Amino acid sequence: MSDSYWRYVEPVWDSINIYEGADIFLKDFTIASEKQKVLFASHWAQSEIMNGGLGQFFLNSTGVLAPEAVEGFNSIGMKNCASTLQEAMKFFGDKYPRDRSLREDVFEDFYEKHGEDAIPIEELEDKMATELEDECGGYEEAANEYANKS
Repeated sequence: MSDSYWRYVEPVWDSINIYEGADIFLKDFTIASEKQKVLFASHWAQSEIMNGGLGQFFLNSTGVLAPEAVEGFNSIGMKNCASTLQEAMKFFGDKYPRDRSLREDVFEDFYEKHGEDAIPIEELEDKMATELEDECGGYEEAANEYANKS
């Protein structure tokens, strides 16, 4: 990974807690600069999604920052990624649940209705991965370009 955008993420990496719920995350997130917020949230999202798909992103603690990731993707010029993530968030209903256990409940309901082998948000999985790889030259290029703007 190029350190170009990472130089903004690294200083806040251990200061923003995504593991203890929305209140703590949102409080910690306020310490970051706008550029750090954009890059922190979008980095976490792309990292989790490229590692294990939208399901991993939403089921892990990282799902707490989905709204900020949408904003982050928009800010770095990845409008399609932002739109696809926003669409995927609708899987949870009208109001996106930052609470991890509520997101887990939605997945459990899905599996009860469709079977354990069904893939939630399947139609958006490949679309999101392709956009992260291709839109604006890929995530790393878009994030680095954003980081290098004054």
